[in-house]
Amino acid sequence: MNKKFLTIGIALLMVAIVTATAAYFLFPYQPDQPPQTDDTDSSQTGIQQVVEANNKFAFDFYSEINKEEESNIFYSPYSISAALAMTYEGAKGQTADEMKSVFHFPESNILRPNFAAIYNNINKKDKEYKLSTGNALWAQQDYPFLEDYTNRVEQYYGGKAANVDFKQETEKSRRTINKFIEKQTNNKIKELLPKSPPVIKPATRLVLTNAIYFKGTWEWEFDKKKTREGDFKVTPTQSVKTQMMTLTGEKAKFNYAKTENLQILEMPYKGEELSMLVLLPREGTLDEFEQSLTLEKLNEWRNSLQKRKIDVYMPKFEFDTKYFMKDTLSAMGMPTAFGNADFSGMDGTQDLLIQNVIHQAFVEVNEEGTEAAAATAVVVGIESVGPRIPIFRADHPFIFIIQERETGNILFMGRVTDPTQ
Repeated sequence: MNKKFLTIGIALLMVAIVTATAAYFLFPYQPDQPPQTDDTDSSQTGIQQVVEANNKFAFDFYSEINKEEESNIFYSPYSISAALAMTYEGAKGQTADEMKSVFHFPESNILRPNFAAIYNNINKKDKEYKLSTGNALWAQQDYPFLEDYTNRVEQYYGGKAANVDFKQETEKSRRTINKFIEKQTNNKIKELLPKSPPVIKPATRLVLTNAIYFKGTWEWEFDKKKTREGDFKVTPTQSVKTQMMTLTGEKAKFNYAKTENLQILEMPYKGEELSMLVLLPREGTLDEFEQSLTLEKLNEWRNSLQKRKIDVYMPKFEFDTKYFMKDTLSAMGMPTAFGNADFSGMDGTQDLLIQNVIHQAFVEVNEEGTEAAAATAVVVGIESVGPRIPIFRADHPFIFIIQERETGNILFMGRVTDPTQ
């Protein structure tokens, strides 16, 4: 009897292994080993053009999403730009013109090799922090996508293609994509493509995904023993209790600047290649500050930073966000992609349009450092200063940016209005 149960157990185990292996081989590549891209014709000037395009979109999107969101905001402009850049490669006519305008893309001969260079730099080895990104195409297995399109996306964006069956195995396809994204983001982004409301349908023909993951330790960590409960002023008249971190009386020096209505603090991560910029407006002036916030001003403030000793008080916070971006991107100036679209560069027809764009992000900031992740899916288918030490007390709403220090490339951007949410 025991031998019979053992035989059955082994058989069931073998079935489970085969099933898991079969699901794994649906992935376009191992999630933790994104492929290299062709950055042969990249240049420092070209990289800066693509960085500027990404950063302009970062501020445009913040301005638009701020109209809809009253609470915390967090997103990766890089992730959104990457997913839509791959989509843009298949766009023609007015569809392409609108997408180019919204994302500020340079000409394709500049965009392709320099996006590839940025991607390769994010994925470089031997870093003192964890930072990786990966792209993928999930194509309906019997749909005739143009080889020129899929080859170009793989060459310059690392977007290898995997065949799935949206028609007959809609739910399995959704789960496969979600599992891949989950693995790419260290389990921080789950259910990017929700089951309800359904975003993957039998009419879906292509899903383009980007994932980005970051984990870094502060160059100067906060002492956990000094973290205390404190007040965070959600509004000038309302406060919430939260855990406030403290870094004072240390040898650490930070890049810092102050204007009449703003304090700017740059907090580097170990390796000093990435940092967090914190923009702290004067209490009660966040709305006014946001209305005047521009990339040009950010660059001006960056240039004014000077290293000095600072007493820093920051809240610990952790939150998730999710945005269904169809209406937002339409309002920003690319409605054609969701309606009378021309993605003939993908398949040679004008049958395809974008059904949805979904972006999900996670961030945790604590005494040790920061962990952040984001993923984007584009679903395509058939449808129709004085000597006194300044005090930087982030005890009221503020904006934060995680950037590559050398280029200024904005990887993540967000707002904390209530760190307890």
